[in-house]
Amino acid sequence: MPTAGTEPVPGRRDRRKRRTRAALTEAALRLVAERGLAQVTVEEISEAAEVSPRTFFNYFACKDDALVGDHTGDAARLVARLAAVPPEVPVLTALRTALDELIDEVRTERELWRLRLEVVTRNPALLPRLVAGNAEAERAVVEVVAARVGVDPGHGYPALVAAVAGAAWRTAMTRWATQPDGPELADLTDEAFAALAAGLPQPGPS
Repeated sequence: MPTAGTEPVPGRRDRRKRRTRAALTEAALRLVAERGLAQVTVEEISEAAEVSPRTFFNYFACKDDALVGDHTGDAARLVARLAAVPPEVPVLTALRTALDELIDEVRTERELWRLRLEVVTRNPALLPRLVAGNAEAERAVVEVVAARVGVDPGHGYPALVAAVAGAAWRTAMTRWATQPDGPELADLTDEAFAALAAGLPQPGPS
């Protein structure tokens, strides 16, 4: 039994499901990066991941979903981690802390994130789905931030915090994915959130 303040260790079934989802995502990204979005089918993705098309649809509603990432799962984990941060911690600091688990996962998949960025850049048709996924994640964060600071979710502050924190995270991710010899993702995320907390001071000449 997990104790208070700890998270349950994923069981064998959950680990298997994560591996299958990851294999489908990797297959989709690699095939689309090689051939283009229109030239890849769900059947080909499934074959490359060594599962059936029926299994594919247990994880994703369509090919595009396999390419843009699991925003719903990421948002759920982020919200759970954010809710667990003590209420006296400032909101931006709490959000940065809540990203630790996601950072640990992402940093082991640099090549996949680089491929995702390449695929989305080459295929603008994916952008609406990506934007919708980001908006869904931000709405989930708004609810938790509103409860944390004691205001209505319709108040402007939670929405603004969720938007700028999301932008900081995406900026750090893009820099990390495109700079193989650059700083670690955690350091880039720290830098982005520190700039937000300081009011985005203008940097001096480099």
